[in-house]
Amino acid sequence: MTIFKKKLDEEYLTLAETKEILEDIEADRAVDEEREMRYELARAIEHVNRFAELDVEEADEFVDQLRELEKVDEATAYKIANLRPLDRDELRAVFAQERYSLSGDELDEILNVVKQYA
Repeated sequence: MTIFKKKLDEEYLTLAETKEILEDIEADRAVDEEREMRYELARAIEHVNRFAELDVEEADEFVDQLRELEKVDEATAYKIANLRPLDRDELRAVFAQERYSLSGDELDEILNVVKQYA
């Protein structure tokens, strides 16, 4: 017998949004002293605390500006906002699985938006 898991919902989040959610979870766990924090949760909290440099409003503006660009879809906008690539090579890695490639001008246009939030 095979058990399948059905995906009920999917939502993209920036690191800033994830940090807020995890802070709430961490506060709830801190209240209940008997409830230990799982290893994965502790690592996720450590990760967002280290890499989330923007606040939620800035991150949302960042994603919105990226979404306005022609070749950037929603998933890619969130990926770019979370990774904040600094050069063309890093940005090309984000687009590596896409069925199209970007010209130098298109890459530079995206990098100009990224530099505003770096």
